[in-house]
Amino acid sequence: MTVLTARSTAAQLLIASRPVSWINTAYPFGAAWLLTAGTIDAAFVVGTLFFLVPYNLAMYGVNDVFDYESDLRSPRKGGAHGAVLDRRFHRTTLTAAAVACAPFLVYLFAIGSTAANLVLAASMLLVVFYSAPPLRLKEVPLADSVTSSAHFWSPAAYAIVLSGAPWTAATTSVFVAFGLWGIASHAFGAVQDVPSDREAGIASIATWWGAAATVRFAIACYAAAGVAVLFTPWPGPFAAPLVLLYIASVWPYRSVPDEHAGESTQGWRRFLWLNQIAGFTVTLVLIAAARGA
Repeated sequence: MTVLTARSTAAQLLIASRPVSWINTAYPFGAAWLLTAGTIDAAFVVGTLFFLVPYNLAMYGVNDVFDYESDLRSPRKGGAHGAVLDRRFHRTTLTAAAVACAPFLVYLFAIGSTAANLVLAASMLLVVFYSAPPLRLKEVPLADSVTSSAHFWSPAAYAIVLSGAPWTAATTSVFVAFGLWGIASHAFGAVQDVPSDREAGIASIATWWGAAATVRFAIACYAAAGVAVLFTPWPGPFAAPLVLLYIASVWPYRSVPDEHAGESTQGWRRFLWLNQIAGFTVTLVLIAAARGA
């Protein structure tokens, strides 16, 4: 392999892993671990690094390989949205994802309890079979949004179980809110792909329900997430108004016709920035909660 080819491969793998989204999976694990275990040890370091890069390479890399035909038709692919992964890199991407994940998983399974290992195994199975056959859950309407949501809350759930912390009613409220937010976000994200998905013969919650109905479903899930946050211990409810930002962002597309579904891409771009604002606010809430514990 020449130096140029090596660099090209590295660039393709980096793009496939979606660097802009790395924090979205590493942060839930790290924050949940620090709030429950309260230690910075090997489990914290290994787990955070795993959910930062290898997990995302597996999740998005597998998706890019098996969504190739749809991605070819999607005008939004590029940059933060991911690129169309050249066929020459498909096998390399799958191999790199497996190799990158393997040492981390070996360690985490070795130190984990049976319950923690089951959560981690389930999380990885959902990562693979969201995109890969024979399950390909991303083509099962509604299951696609539920599975995508699990990609982001399962690292936090794994951290809690791995730490041995008790699962409380407050914990359940947090995960209900997190799960609903994830379902809403995936559903809205699927709207912009309605034309390309239908052209490629790919099913999704948005191709099934239609663009407008899916946007309204997303709005309802965001609102329900905000209500769920109100049932968390103080200062958790302080974060509830954040859902209003997401609702305001997707509201203009509540009646978008299927043929103009691609217009919602602008709302998705706002979503990526809103995550930064929401993440900052949630961090302040978590710090306040930790100091009050």
